Amino acid sequence: MTEISSCTRTFDYQQAFSRNIGWVTEAEQQRLRGKRVAIAGLGGVGGIHLLTLARLGIGKFTISDFDVFDIANFNRQAGATVASLGRPKSEVLAEMARDINPEIDLRVFPAGVQADTVDDFLADVDVYVDGLDFFAFSARRQTFAACEQRAIPFVTAAPLGMGTALLVFGPGGMSCEDYFGFAGCDEMEMAIRFLVGLSPAMLQRGYVADMSRINLAEHRGPSCIAACQLCAGVAAVETLKLLLGRGGVKLAPWASQFDAYRLRYTQTWRPWGHRNPLQQLMRALVRRQLRQAVGQ
Repeated sequence: MTEISSCTRTFDYQQAFSRNIGWVTEAEQQRLRGKRVAIAGLGGVGGIHLLTLARLGIGKFTISDFDVFDIANFNRQAGATVASLGRPKSEVLAEMARDINPEIDLRVFPAGVQADTVDDFLADVDVYVDGLDFFAFSARRQTFAACEQRAIPFVTAAPLGMGTALLVFGPGGMSCEDYFGFAGCDEMEMAIRFLVGLSPAMLQRGYVADMSRINLAEHRGPSCIAACQLCAGVAAVETLKLLLGRGGVKLAPWASQFDAYRLRYTQTWRPWGHRNPLQQLMRALVRRQLRQAVGQ
């Protein structure tokens, strides 16, 4: 029998992230070490965002989540294991991030982001990455607006179907409200506008195996780990470009979507945001499809 000894070597930042060099320079890696990324929500995408960005060597994070792990999270959420059942997501993910980089500067908001804590949550933040639940419209609008007030760019990558949709907002681009048009909408309409805004091309349509599993009114929909991992990859790359000032980031009203099931990628440009005739048409089609799904 071969005895395997545990590793006793001390952590070394340069060696831990040396394989990033080549895609980034050594100087850029050191810049990432000093950058701070905020992530609200540590569920399906937020937890994987944190771990992916930590492996890029980003040295500072502000994270928030008020929820605990449940067995229904097992199919997609980083940190969801038998050992973590009932434990706070923020606590579990903080431990996992520190296991990747023990030197990480981590601020944790275990009660989530509230109106009275958003200023502290976004303090010294270079980029915000959205990890909130699809239906957390109040918290999302509040956080997005706070980012815009502080000229903080923000990235949202949504797991749609078996792919990902990506939007980036920031100085010089369209505002969140102008793009989605949430003002004055009820929750159902906000869900439709968020869905269509994220994926104007709606590449995920057509291969849903069981439409009865989708009910926006009841906040129900299928999820997939493959989609969450794709989200983390594309969000990490956009975040890296923003942090390093690399350029090449297309801000809203540009959007992009990759559907792994169909092996299709598309970019869309929707001037006038939610007022764009194509967006209006797509929202009408989604409303009709939802009515048909419930037999109305």
